[in-house]
Amino acid sequence: MSFLMLDRHVRIACQDAWWAGVVRANYAALLSPDCARAPDLEFKIGGQADSQQHTLWQRGRGSLVESHASLLLFRLEKAVTVGLQRLRPDLYFLHAAALTRGGQACLLVGESGHGKSTTAWGLLHHGFDYLSDELGPIELSTLQVHPYAHALCMKRPPPAGYALPASGTIDLGQTLHVPVNAMPAHAADPCELGAVIFVRHDRTLQSPRWREVGAAEASARLYAQALNALAHPGRGVDAVVDVAQRVPCHALDTADLGASCELLRDRLSAPASHARRNPSALQVA
Repeated sequence: MSFLMLDRHVRIACQDAWWAGVVRANYAALLSPDCARAPDLEFKIGGQADSQQHTLWQRGRGSLVESHASLLLFRLEKAVTVGLQRLRPDLYFLHAAALTRGGQACLLVGESGHGKSTTAWGLLHHGFDYLSDELGPIELSTLQVHPYAHALCMKRPPPAGYALPASGTIDLGQTLHVPVNAMPAHAADPCELGAVIFVRHDRTLQSPRWREVGAAEASARLYAQALNALAHPGRGVDAVVDVAQRVPCHALDTADLGASCELLRDRLSAPASHARRNPSALQVA
């Protein structure tokens, strides 16, 4: 199977029909069956649904074995994203979910396990479209966020009212994956970055909290989630400072999913939330 990811050809061959179905669904929005050029990344997967061993081979990197299908898919995802970072050093990769609304992109930035994917899934029910749930590749000169529309991944089912589709969801036991064609929204085209939201789930909160984030704090928090900072001048610091100065940044401590999504949507709908900062008026520590 051939896929076009960030304008790079990725070929993934599967020895078993079950794995072929999983990979095809996971990357359905990125399928490119007519791609005739040589692959930039090439993988082979071995194993069956009930196998105790699943094998991943990558051209130029060798093979690895995992005991569970969810772990092997995670390894494939990681190898693909690392490979894309090497192939596209012109883009600044952030560990972030990326959505669009009203012609602008927003990045949900946070550490693993802090609810980025769950919040992204909720927002798809509130008028947002989908770019990615884990990878935010930014073209720094234009602030365009490029799509990486693989299946949205969650470790547990979302709260009531945001149930995963009964048909189409890939359940690998340890992880749940929702392909783009099963989402309540569309896969979006590249879109200008309009807002950065630092997301953190707090189970103790009765209601979600929202605040503005200054450029200094935003720069530090963005840099902590940069994936290819060293591929850019100044070890990538200048790039995150520039983004933090040009784009409004906010922090959202999530509580109830519905209330959190409504708060984010309403705050981003306010005209002031899209106002660009004046870099000359800022001092970044």
